[in-house]
Amino acid sequence: MTDEGRTELSQEDAKLVVLARGAMARTGRGHGAAVRDTDGRTYAAGDVTLTALTLSALQSAVAAAISSAAEGFEAAVVVGADTSDPGVDAVRELSPSAVVIVASSSGSVLEVSGV
Repeated sequence: MTDEGRTELSQEDAKLVVLARGAMARTGRGHGAAVRDTDGRTYAAGDVTLTALTLSALQSAVAAAISSAAEGFEAAVVVGADTSDPGVDAVRELSPSAVVIVASSSGSVLEVSGV
C-alpha cells in the first residue's frame, strides 16, 4: 500500500529522516538511510562502494542492524533514492509490513509505503 500524499511523519519516523540525511552528509555520497528495529534501536548508513563490496545505503543500514541482532524492522528511510533500492527488499524480507519512507536529499517526503 502506498500513500504518496502523506507528508506528516511521526516523531520517530522524522528522526529516521534526520539520521539518514546525516549519514548521507558524513559519507559525502548521494544516498543515506536509516532503519528502526522492533526494539526501537536505530541504525544509519551511507552507500558502500569498494572493489570487493558494494551496498546501497539502505542495505548497509539493514546489515548493521542484522549484525547487531535486530530481528525485524518497524520503519526504514532512504534519502536520495527510491523504492527500487535493493535494501527495500531486505527490509521486506524480515518485516513485510514495515513502513518504508523515501525522501529527497533535502528531507522532503516523497513516498511512504507499508502504512
